[in-house]
Amino acid sequence: MPDFRIAVFEGDGIGREIMAPTLRLLDGMARQSQTWRMSFDMLPGGAQCYSETGEALPAASVETARRADAILLAAMGLPDVRYPDGTEITPQIDLRKILGLYAGVRPVRVTPGLPTPLAAARDLDFVLIRESTEGLFASVGEVEADEARETLKITRAVTEKVSRFAFDLARQRKADGRGPGRVTCVDKANVFPAFAFFRSVFDDVAREYPDIEATHAYVDATALWMVTQPGRFDVMVTENMFGDILSDLGAGLMGGLGFAPSADIGDDHAVFQPCHGTAPDIAGRGIANPFAMILSAAMMLDWLGETHGHSPLRADGARLRQAVERVIAEGRVRTADMGGTATTDEAAAAVAEALG
Repeated sequence: MPDFRIAVFEGDGIGREIMAPTLRLLDGMARQSQTWRMSFDMLPGGAQCYSETGEALPAASVETARRADAILLAAMGLPDVRYPDGTEITPQIDLRKILGLYAGVRPVRVTPGLPTPLAAARDLDFVLIRESTEGLFASVGEVEADEARETLKITRAVTEKVSRFAFDLARQRKADGRGPGRVTCVDKANVFPAFAFFRSVFDDVAREYPDIEATHAYVDATALWMVTQPGRFDVMVTENMFGDILSDLGAGLMGGLGFAPSADIGDDHAVFQPCHGTAPDIAGRGIANPFAMILSAAMMLDWLGETHGHSPLRADGARLRQAVERVIAEGRVRTADMGGTATTDEAAAAVAEALG
């Protein structure tokens, strides 16, 4: 029986409040399944860690995370804790670069009960792949008295990797009956040579996948179509900053960040975390929505099962996702962001009940 070691970063703000019930759910599923085990290494990191130790991401935490089978991260950063240059603490971005997590996976899945603002978004299911190590996030810019600069970086090697990841995912979704087998390259190739290069590399990779349709869209048009024609997308792949913006738009289609899970995946490592932040305004009150955190854990189970060829683990990942969807669809347990009064623990308990 495989025993998976998971590196856990509770982080800051509501991080600990949503992580604790998620780990209880995973522990209960492992005991119920009896086909896999899971143990957790709780690691320091984040803004509070920086305030106390002067390190946002201790080297020991990175080394333990590097040895783990997967990394589960709640949320990091606090608006009033900053580096000397005025920027916020973002060790989750540092992890992506250190571990080479080039594929940021942002599912946009609208199921019954989600408070989507768009009638056209009902039963929506597509995935945004955000290249997560380069783009506009790759540089540390220069600020002068009257001018500031940032440098956008796009390399062939990483663009090939993230494009292949997108095509492989589209092929898997097609085989699972969840998509038509289409990848859309989202760029601004009509203006910037760097994005024309991104598109050309994407097209080179597309020739390796004759069974998958390859299309293109400019990022501004994509933002429009995600609102007016969201059903046209299956898998999208784009640069880091564009992906950062569009993934929040996708979360808006689902009804909010409280329902938006994510993963950052590389060749050898993967981090799973909700798209939302630390929400310090509600931290400590026990009312945070845990669904995005739990759905991120479901993505982790699916990835571990796929990576290790363990079909029961993939099935349990799907079962956990479906349990969250069932709770949302029933509407009996609604957290504050859904217009209800359920606590974090009550929402997680409803998921446990749905799991049986």
